[in-house]
Amino acid sequence: MPQEQVTIKTADGDCNTYVLTPSEGAGPWPAVIVYMDALAIRPAMIDMARRLADAGYVALLPDLFYRYGPHETLDPKAVFAQGFGNSIVPTLMASTDNHKAAEDTRALLAYLDTRSDVAGEKVGTVGFCMGGGMALTAAGFFPERVAAAASYHGGNIATDKPTSPHLLAPKMKAEVYVAGADKDDSYPPEQAERMEKALTDAGVKHVAEIYEGAAHGWMKTDFPIYNKDAAERGWREMLALFDRNLH
Repeated sequence: MPQEQVTIKTADGDCNTYVLTPSEGAGPWPAVIVYMDALAIRPAMIDMARRLADAGYVALLPDLFYRYGPHETLDPKAVFAQGFGNSIVPTLMASTDNHKAAEDTRALLAYLDTRSDVAGEKVGTVGFCMGGGMALTAAGFFPERVAAAASYHGGNIATDKPTSPHLLAPKMKAEVYVAGADKDDSYPPEQAERMEKALTDAGVKHVAEIYEGAAHGWMKTDFPIYNKDAAERGWREMLALFDRNLH
């Protein structure tokens, strides 16, 4: 079945999760956990997981706002028109954080271990915006499992907060890819420099770069600032990262 929804029991409740598998072949395939942005699960997010699946991976897309409870599917254009701060999004975001998502990852990994169509124990993680920090945090929490981790326009990923992903660099064994935008107040140059230094000092194999001319959220097809050229570059880097480390 190329797409299904399952309920994964975590320490804090039931997490509705999409599982997407390649349209062709019988597997097994390596797995990648996809960490959503702050606008949650919606058609564009599922389409991104589908693209990853069709590239030869079992893509796991969990609803990380399950602690909040049921909520309507968000329309990015409506959210941006209303004003991000005036929408439900900040309330949804307050229901989770990098470390809570890492605990969710523990349950996600356990679920993947039950699937016969998943190849091996090593997985990849990728996250967008809010999910970028979660994908990197997972690499720090589960270094023996996460072999590759990618963050796209991840915000606040090298801050003074105790949950900042850059603090976990010494624990990471994954190859890491961090892509930021040059028009992104949530990842200013000082954070980019801090992230680069943390990964370098820890000896983490990585590429951390800034996409010139891109804005926060450039990978998302349903965002007003979607940048096709930058997005396709991002996809090439992502798939190359996972191909190197998961096959």
